[in-house]
Amino acid sequence: MQRMNALDAGMFFAENDTTPLQIGTVTVFEGPAPGHAELEREIFARLRFAPRCRQRVRTVPLRLAHPVWVDDRRFRMADHVRHVEAPAPGGPEELQELAGDVLGRRLDLTRSPWEVWLVEGLRDGRWALISKVHHCMVDGLAGIDLLGVLLDAGPGWSPADPRLWTPAPEPSGRAVVRSAVADRLKGLGRQAARLFLPALRDSITVAGAVPGYAARLTGPGASSLNGPTVPLRRWSRTSAGLDEVARIRRAFGGSVNDVALAATASGFRTLLAARGELTADSTVRALVPVSVRSADERGVLANRVSAVLADLPCGEPDPVRRLRLLREQMDGAKSADQAAGLDAFLQLLGGAPGLFSVAAHTALRLRQPLVHTIVTNVPGPSFPLYAMGRRMLEMDPYIPIVAGLRVSVGIVSYDGVLSFGITGDHDALPDLRTLCAGIRDGVDELVKESARAAHPTA
Repeated sequence: MQRMNALDAGMFFAENDTTPLQIGTVTVFEGPAPGHAELEREIFARLRFAPRCRQRVRTVPLRLAHPVWVDDRRFRMADHVRHVEAPAPGGPEELQELAGDVLGRRLDLTRSPWEVWLVEGLRDGRWALISKVHHCMVDGLAGIDLLGVLLDAGPGWSPADPRLWTPAPEPSGRAVVRSAVADRLKGLGRQAARLFLPALRDSITVAGAVPGYAARLTGPGASSLNGPTVPLRRWSRTSAGLDEVARIRRAFGGSVNDVALAATASGFRTLLAARGELTADSTVRALVPVSVRSADERGVLANRVSAVLADLPCGEPDPVRRLRLLREQMDGAKSADQAAGLDAFLQLLGGAPGLFSVAAHTALRLRQPLVHTIVTNVPGPSFPLYAMGRRMLEMDPYIPIVAGLRVSVGIVSYDGVLSFGITGDHDALPDLRTLCAGIRDGVDELVKESARAAHPTA
């Protein structure tokens, strides 16, 4: 019986009918596709490497503590591995429409909260996996680790041997409550000595940055990116070569994340211009999650993320200046260690499970006009991966939308490609592909400028 951390619990309690909180990936493979039964058998055999995937959430009465994970005695592979045929003609647009539909559907939280969908009928003999897992189980980085359970580093493959699995007896309600009380009593003294003072110190550090944040939050925003949402989602994707990103970085400095944010700013600039909302001072305020996962936590299926705030300067017409402005912001956030301070504050709140679950529940459902989007960047493997001997050609992320946001941008690197997966509310973002095309144009602009910088006389 393992207890959720504070952020996991917040994600679990925050879900509602219009806010499904799963993260996901859309992966495309060379053909031929495996059979449904063959895929189901392979996944079942490999679940011994991810035991959390055979567990469900058990809440604690009166929220005396965060929920716990217990073995799902009703576990059936048929509830988690599904099969679907892509609409004809099976091109990228059809796959994206199907992915938006599948990924936007809520998971059954009375069971282990994950699903894998086998997609057949893609063009050129290809096939895909659409996988989704609830955010209470993993963050983006752990999601990549979870996907890795199903993948191999080479094309050599022979069917795995399924092993009998017997679920552990489920604890009684009295045992769950007793464990919760014991954990609370044991943790109070330790938190006072180990957590409160560092959290207070780091929160003061963050407070020093609050005036700057507050000034940015009062600037002009992109109001059409906030508002009520419906249960349905749209999803689209684009990509850039990491060699293109490297050329941009050689010319203008910055990190891969800085370049990705600059391209995203270009995408929102294009979207706002198409909507007739672009002005010289247009800003899209983005929450940028960052991992606070230590080296020894790699592979742990839990949320270990914090966040910083970034202003995407969409009103700035010069792509190089947009990149420089974003680089300065992100460098400043790192130097102030804002993410670490916010993480410590979350841990401090986590010491009061009832308070934190209410706070997270409220915050993630709240309709707010201050932050307009989430942009998250997760590093993936730099080498090709294979599923059942078939090479994975694309890996694209899906990020949920919460707190009155209508659009989010997930970014992941894989085998020399930086992929952007864009999630939008179905009714509010009918022009999601305009944003997607603008991101790709933003990369092209910076590549062109880097060539000019390398050869000024030309």
